[in-house]
Amino acid sequence: MSTESKEPVNREPPLKELIEHFITPVNEGYDRNHSGYPQIDGESHRVVVDGAVSNNLSLSKVDLQSLPQHVVVCALQCAGNRRHTMRTKIKEVSGVDWFDGAVMNCKWKGPLLCDVLDKAGISLPDEDRESAHVAFASYEAECQDDSWYGASISLDRATSREAEVILALEMNNEPLTISHGFPVRVVTPGIAGARSVKWLNQITVQKKESQNHYQQRDYKVLPPEATDAESAEKYWDSTPAIMEMPVNSVIAWPETGSKVH
Repeated sequence: MSTESKEPVNREPPLKELIEHFITPVNEGYDRNHSGYPQIDGESHRVVVDGAVSNNLSLSKVDLQSLPQHVVVCALQCAGNRRHTMRTKIKEVSGVDWFDGAVMNCKWKGPLLCDVLDKAGISLPDEDRESAHVAFASYEAECQDDSWYGASISLDRATSREAEVILALEMNNEPLTISHGFPVRVVTPGIAGARSVKWLNQITVQKKESQNHYQQRDYKVLPPEATDAESAEKYWDSTPAIMEMPVNSVIAWPETGSKVH
C-alpha cells in the first residue's frame, strides 16, 4: 500500500496489484480517514436510530445480525480519487494527493438500511419527504475539520430496496477490520465513498441533509471561479454535495515509463 498521509492514515494500493483481483482483498482496499483509528468494543457498541421515526432504536451488533442479511458486491471510490492527475494535468486542487487506487470492489454483508428504517417507522409528512435525508454520524474520533464525521443521503435512496444501501458488518466474508469501519459501517453503492460512514453511531431521519463539515464544506465540485478559500466561500451553500460517481477509466498496466517487449 502507498501511504498518501500518515496523520491521519490515508493509503491506496498500487494499480498493478489492484487489478489482479475482481474482488479487492481486504488488505488492498484503500483506506480514507479524517481522524485516527478509534478503539471500539464491538460487543457494547450501539447504533441509534432517531429523528423523524415512530420508534427510536438502539441496535447492538447482535440486533443487526438478527435482521435479514443482504449481500451486495459493489465498488466504493473516494470522491477525491485521481486528484493527483487533476492537480498535475488540469488545475491545482486541495486534498489528499490520491493517485488512481482509491477505489475497491468488495463483497459487503449486513442488513438493508430500508429494513432498519421500516423497523423504526418513518414519521415524516408527505410534503417533507422529497427533500428529506437520512444522516449518518460517527462520534468515535475527533476529525480534522469537525468534532465528528457525518454525511447523509436522500430519504428516497435510503428507503429504496433497489438501491441496496446496507449497514455492513462483513467485508469479503469476514468481520470488518477497524480500518474499514468495524464494527459497522454504511455502504452506499454508486455513491461517493464519503457517504459510506465508518464506525457508525447514529442514523437520523431529518428534513434536510447533514450539516456536518464533510457534507457542507467538503466533497463538492465548486465552479472555476472558486480559486482559493476566500473566493470559494460564497459557493459552498449553493453547490450540491457529490453523490453519484461518474464512470472514468485509467490504464493500470503498463505503467508510465515501463518497457513493453
